[in-house]
Amino acid sequence: MPLIDTKLNFSISKERELALKTKLGEAIALLPGKSERWLMLNFQENCRLWFAGENNTPMAMVEVEIFGKAAPADCEALTARICELFEQELGIAPDHVYVNYTFSTAWGWNGQNF
Repeated sequence: MPLIDTKLNFSISKERELALKTKLGEAIALLPGKSERWLMLNFQENCRLWFAGENNTPMAMVEVEIFGKAAPADCEALTARICELFEQELGIAPDHVYVNYTFSTAWGWNGQNF
């Protein structure tokens, strides 16, 4: 049950959103047991993000929420892939992308918790 919630300080085209959806759907498999089948994505555009006192360059805050746990090495691999994708698809320098991981033991779906 992963969720990748992305905040951007600019807007993106539907084509870029679909490209990211597809590539993030593939990338989530870097976390063992996770797949696009259960992946939810959210793209929040035009957020008021500031980094290092500036807001005049593209940047992103990416929250990866996971039911269960993931090994640090697997999170490291996913972070590298997210930064690579955001640079390729959106032109965001990797040093302007934060990725945060949250692990949950209580996750609800379809009227019940896992």
